[in-house]
Amino acid sequence: MFILVQKPLRRTYTPLLSIEILQTELTDLVQIKPHEIDRDSGEIVEDKINEKYSDKVIQKIGLCMYMYDLLDASEGLIGYGDGTVNVNVRFRLLVFRPFHSEVLLGRVIALSPTGIRISVDFFEAITVSPDLLFENMKFVPDDETEAGGGWLWDNDGNELWIDLGDTVRLRVEREEWRDQTPKGPVISREDGTMAVGEVNGLREGEDVEHEREPYRIVASMNAGGMGPLTWW
Repeated sequence: MFILVQKPLRRTYTPLLSIEILQTELTDLVQIKPHEIDRDSGEIVEDKINEKYSDKVIQKIGLCMYMYDLLDASEGLIGYGDGTVNVNVRFRLLVFRPFHSEVLLGRVIALSPTGIRISVDFFEAITVSPDLLFENMKFVPDDETEAGGGWLWDNDGNELWIDLGDTVRLRVEREEWRDQTPKGPVISREDGTMAVGEVNGLREGEDVEHEREPYRIVASMNAGGMGPLTWW
């Protein structure tokens, strides 16, 4: 009989202090192969759970980061035939899912006429659309300025820029979830871009790149203190 020995968990990642991380409780079946039994049982379970969940999105729960702790585990039962040990486990995961109106710090990683894309290092599906920026802001292409393209805010005659790499403060407005289950063929548009039909849950004009994101945060930068830290 395989007995699970619980030991303190190893820590491989430290979340940013400026971001609130949630805990969620899950249950699952961990399968341990015969050649893995000689390893420490607690480490095997932790590795198996992290391999399955880390950097994965669970619908309506959030982006899983890593296993926080092991709450319970059954005795391992050896399966018939291949010698695999099956262990039922109950554990907690650390999850990234900011709440509505939460203020985050991020870094600008992309600029375009359709808005701004922001990263918090381990998560890059954060977007700010033009209607969620300050009034009197406009996108200036590369060929119209020596400093390169970016978003420009005309604040009573003062020109304030948002450039690539800027550290910005933003506010969470809503979250968008996308079911990743295949539901239809990918269709090529006349202009060479790709899209899928309404059966995949996409609105007309959305691209496959966005459709591949199971979880996206829509944020705003249109209030005092929001935007690049150098503005305030």
